[in-house]
Amino acid sequence: MTTAVQGFAWRSQLTFRRPIIHCVHKIRHNSSVAAVESVGLDKEEARLQKTSHGNSNGDWKKLSSKDLGIRTSMIAKPTRLILNGLRKKGYDVYLVGGCVRDLILKRTPKDFDVVTSAELKEVLKTFPRCEIVGKRFPICHVHIDDSVVEVSSFSTTGRKSSRKMNYMFRKPPGCNERDYIRWRNCLQRDFTINGLMLDPFAKTVYDYMGGIEDIRKAKVRSVIPASTSFVEDCARILRGVRIAARLGFRFTRETAHSIKALSCSVLRLDKGRIIMEMNYMLAYGSAEASLRLLWKFGLLEILLPIQAAYFVSQGFRRRDKRSNMLLSLFSSLDKLLAPDRPCHCSLWVGILAFHKALLDQPRDPLVVATFSIAVHSGGSLLEAVEIVRRISQPHDTSFNELLEPGDLDSDDALINEVIDLAASVKAALCKMTDEHFVSRAMIEYPQAPHSDLVFIPLALSMRVSMLFECVRRGKEKGFVPKRGSKINYESLALGKLHEVRHMLARIIFDTVYPPKLKRENNYLDESSM
Repeated sequence: MTTAVQGFAWRSQLTFRRPIIHCVHKIRHNSSVAAVESVGLDKEEARLQKTSHGNSNGDWKKLSSKDLGIRTSMIAKPTRLILNGLRKKGYDVYLVGGCVRDLILKRTPKDFDVVTSAELKEVLKTFPRCEIVGKRFPICHVHIDDSVVEVSSFSTTGRKSSRKMNYMFRKPPGCNERDYIRWRNCLQRDFTINGLMLDPFAKTVYDYMGGIEDIRKAKVRSVIPASTSFVEDCARILRGVRIAARLGFRFTRETAHSIKALSCSVLRLDKGRIIMEMNYMLAYGSAEASLRLLWKFGLLEILLPIQAAYFVSQGFRRRDKRSNMLLSLFSSLDKLLAPDRPCHCSLWVGILAFHKALLDQPRDPLVVATFSIAVHSGGSLLEAVEIVRRISQPHDTSFNELLEPGDLDSDDALINEVIDLAASVKAALCKMTDEHFVSRAMIEYPQAPHSDLVFIPLALSMRVSMLFECVRRGKEKGFVPKRGSKINYESLALGKLHEVRHMLARIIFDTVYPPKLKRENNYLDESSM
């Protein structure tokens, strides 16, 4: 963030302009939370109107990408090939959305989105491995090596928005045709920081929505009034949480208010869309921050009622800065992931199931350590016991899910406890996929919204169950445990069993026996000598 702020300091005298909002029709959203109304010009709309007037000569915000620190080498090679291919055919071509934001912030983009003046059928002709997907809002998927790049056309995105937005916005004065086309495309974005467009050939960043100013302020602000935006597409609520969590940004007051008021609207989303958005939050290196924001804005009890009940039982306030074992597990996960190094969703579902099992029945830390090593070794319990007997470092004593170390001198007793934990994890997974159980998770808190949402499909549940099944059944034939600590991120993203097991075991062990405590213990030992 420091680099980003310093990079904008010299432009602080510039005025950031947004489109003119003339009126917003009265909106009523019926939900169990509240009816949200927006009539005429509210404070947010007045702000937008005040800052959106362009000069008569069309004084748009055009910034040098070089001055913003963006280099061509920062754009992934498959994306560069697509940009060059369309440019050679004479089409205008741009990077748009979150990837531009991330390049400005010197972060690795999760992916790159391309928009072009070419029709989709022309994109299809340009690249041999290309397909048009989507009926309502079609785009092209261009396959380059092992990557897939999304390419949209101004023509299709223009048709998408024309009827919805014409009654709200008019063409700003002094606007030439190319500016107008770009402006209309950026107007469809969810948040101002995603409404940036980069021409890599002119080395120019176009900012029609005031996105760079909001990046400088570390703010997440909706392009149009949030009450309108989230009613129009409630998935924007989850995307907003994901973006704020990943960047460490704060919501504007109006955006935050609308997220809270319209939180229950996410139940209208298709379950496939919900798990996709949850995966974006939990599998790309910002899971802990995402869970904290979901809890803060009242979304956790809707999406993950079992985990929300845990937060309540721990006395967690909405803005609580403390941690707990669930957050610590996901913090350990975050340390190993990044936007370009994600994990398969089976890993974070497995973490949720494991934690639920410990919550239902706390265990001796030695049992948890043996369990994690057995998972890593494909179910070799005798080997796991032999290893944990040599553990000398202290465990984290702050977790209520861990018992005080007890009398487990017998290997048989320890093995039986580990097998019982594996059975508890499987039972917890069944509870997480049982609508009736989920619906009763928050029953002790009648003021909470009712939710029986189960978005984990059966196939994924069975896949997660396989992670732990080896502990109950014994060592798998032909299983070769992973050696070393290097992570194969390609295998992890694909959900390969051995890689996911390796990661899960590592996360559990490092959470219960944090390396930091080991270092502190070694320091104390050396100091006492």
